[in-house]
Amino acid sequence: MSRRRVAGAYLQEIRAECLRYLRSPGFVLPTLLFPATFYLLFAVLLGHAQPADAARFLLGSYVSFGVMAPGLFGFGMSLALERDNGLLTLKRAMPMPPLAYLLGKMVMAMMMALAIVMILQLLATAVAGVTLSVQQLLRLTLVASFGTLPFCALGLLLGTLSKGNGAAAVINLIYLPMAVLSGLWFPLKVLPPLLQDMAVIWPSYHLNALAQDALGFAVGSAWPHVLWLAAFSLVFITWAGWRLRRHG
Repeated sequence: MSRRRVAGAYLQEIRAECLRYLRSPGFVLPTLLFPATFYLLFAVLLGHAQPADAARFLLGSYVSFGVMAPGLFGFGMSLALERDNGLLTLKRAMPMPPLAYLLGKMVMAMMMALAIVMILQLLATAVAGVTLSVQQLLRLTLVASFGTLPFCALGLLLGTLSKGNGAAAVINLIYLPMAVLSGLWFPLKVLPPLLQDMAVIWPSYHLNALAQDALGFAVGSAWPHVLWLAAFSLVFITWAGWRLRRHG
């Protein structure tokens, strides 16, 4: 197959994946609107009871919370369903590049993350009164777009471990506690000391650190967080790939 046809196959898979989710409002609307709703509630409606920089800090927290969902649900739940209904087996039998299936879902997750961060930035600057430089906006957008990839890796693994009907419940049992234990919903200092120390194991903790760094909050060097997320993604993709080869 020529390079042009290979590239066309990748583009067609990306297009099909994005169209499939755009035609699923039960996935798209909650993914886009939940972070925005929570931000409006805590940063705007309850903003009078918060410190001066709270709206800017909450922007980073809810961006981190929001971009977790496209990777976890877009990969995990759909992969579990497609394994159950035989679609994954059909795609494997088709003459398509082996990575097109995963790349399509990854691009879809990144596009959803991009939409989430743009909505939250608009709310922060136009409604919550947050002042952000162009550099901060661009850095936060970059963090959000690529920050969903570790959760794609985790979602991929969960999709190999779950049955289609139970995948949503399994993912929610990980998604929501992870957000709480990472300090996305309230400061880590209110948690017991043991849970504070354990926060560093969660990818959402490191993603939030990068988001806060992009917004001007001092979190130290960003590279340890980047490297941790890269290592997490590599380990979980490798693990999920092994399970797919072994169990289908």
